[in-house]
Amino acid sequence: MKFSIMNTKWLAAALVAILTFTMASCIEDGFSTSPSDQISFSVDTLDMGEVYTGELAATHRFVVYNRNNKGLNISRISLSGENAGLFRLNVDGFAGTTFSDVEIRAKDSIFVYVDVNLPENGTVDSKRVLANIDFSVNGIGSSLPLAVTGRDIIRMKGHIVTSDETFEAGRPYRLIDSLVVAPGATLTLAPGARLLFHDGARMDVRGSLRSEGTPDKPVVLTGDRTGEVIPGVSFDIMSRQWFGIIFHESSADNAMEFTEVSNTSYGVSAYGEASSATSFDNPQLTLVNCRLRNSGDVVLRAVNTSINAFGCEFAEASSDLVLLAGGSYRFDQCTASNNYLFTAISGSAWHLIPADTSADEPVMPTEAIVTNTITHGYGGDVAPTDLTKDFPDVRFQNCMFKANGTDDDNFVSCIWDADPFFYTVRDDYYFDYRVRPDSPAIGAAAPSISTSLSPIDFYGIARTSDLGAYTFTAPEE
Repeated sequence: MKFSIMNTKWLAAALVAILTFTMASCIEDGFSTSPSDQISFSVDTLDMGEVYTGELAATHRFVVYNRNNKGLNISRISLSGENAGLFRLNVDGFAGTTFSDVEIRAKDSIFVYVDVNLPENGTVDSKRVLANIDFSVNGIGSSLPLAVTGRDIIRMKGHIVTSDETFEAGRPYRLIDSLVVAPGATLTLAPGARLLFHDGARMDVRGSLRSEGTPDKPVVLTGDRTGEVIPGVSFDIMSRQWFGIIFHESSADNAMEFTEVSNTSYGVSAYGEASSATSFDNPQLTLVNCRLRNSGDVVLRAVNTSINAFGCEFAEASSDLVLLAGGSYRFDQCTASNNYLFTAISGSAWHLIPADTSADEPVMPTEAIVTNTITHGYGGDVAPTDLTKDFPDVRFQNCMFKANGTDDDNFVSCIWDADPFFYTVRDDYYFDYRVRPDSPAIGAAAPSISTSLSPIDFYGIARTSDLGAYTFTAPEE
C-alpha cells in the first residue's frame, strides 16, 4: 500500500497529538509532594464495639480517601500505642502491621480492615482498649484512633444441667450449641445473668428453669453477635440469631421474672401432655414482667399446657406473637405489638388453635383469660376473629385493639379501633412500648379484674390503672 505525502503529514500530526495528550495526562496524574495535599478518613474513630476476649473478633473496616487532583503516596502506615500489638491490619488487600509506599490515585480511595484479638481481662467488668493507626503523607503525620471494649465470657459447649445449678451475674455465659436442663434438675439464673447463644444454639428445659431477674438486674437471653449490622444499626434488632427455648412435657415449675428473651428463630415454646389436666393454679410456666421479642417465627407458642403471664411484652415476630393450642392461660396487663422488620407478617397477635382430640397429636380445648392488655401493630389482632363456636372459654376483657370490632361473649368492655401511642418508631429501628401522655391506655385498666402478681412493671414503676405492660410516667421536663 502506498501513502501520499499528504496522508503521511496527517499521520504524523495525529501521532504528535496523541503523544501530547498522553504526556499531559501523565503530568496531571502525577503524585503530589505538597504538604497541603493529605488523606481523609470515613470515620473519626474506628470503634469496634464490644468483643469477647480470647478470640479473634469480627473484622471492621474504614476508607482512606484521596480527594486531591493528584495521586498521593502514603509513605508509612503503622500501629501505635501500648495495645498496638493486639491489632492487625489489611491495607488494600495486603495483611500486616506496617506498610510503606501505599499509593492512592487522584480522587480515589482504599479500604483498611482491622482485626483484634484481646487477652482476657480477668475481671467481671469490660475493659476499654485504645490504639492508633498512624499515616505519613508528604512529611505530615495523621492518626486514626482505634477503640474496642473487651469482655471476658464463660464458654460452654454441650452443657447439661444434671443437678441443681446457678448461673451467676458477672461474666456472660456463651452457649455454643445446646444448654439442657435434665429432668429433676433446676437451673437458676441469678439477677443480672446474661446467656449469649451462638447461631443455632438452643435451651432445652426438661427439668425446671428459674430466672430471677429484677428491675435493676434483669436476666438476658439473646444471641452472641456483637457490633452493628450496618453503621448505626445494632444486631439487637436482628432475629434468627439462635433457636430459642423449649419447655418439654417433662418440665414443670418454671418461672421467669424480669427476663428478656430476644432475637430467636422460634421464640419460647412450651409443651404439655394432652392427657393431663391443666389449670391456672398449677402452670407449667409463669412469666412476670418479661420481654419476649424479635422472633423469626412465633414469640410464644404453647401446646396443651398452662401459662400465667403478667406485665409481659410480646413483640416482633414474622408470624404470630402468641399461639395457644389447648390448655389454660392467663394474661394480665401485657402488651402484644408486632412491628417486625424483615418479612411481611403472616400471623396475628393472638392465634388460637381449635381443639382436635382425635388427631395423632391431639389438641385439647383452650381456656384463656386476657385482661387489661394492649394489642397493636402490624398483622391481625386475633385469629380466628369469631371465637363463639370453638372457644367458649376464651375471654378478652378490658383490652385495647387496633381492629374496629364490637363486644360479645368473648370480648368484654374492650376498646376498639384505638392507637395506644407507643414511643416506638419502626422506621428508625426504635422499639419502646411505653405509652405517650395522650394515650387512651392511661387509666383504662380495671384493677378489680387484675392480679396482684405484678405490682411493679419491668422498670420498677408501681402499677396503676393503665393498660399494657408498662405504667405511664410523665416525661421529664
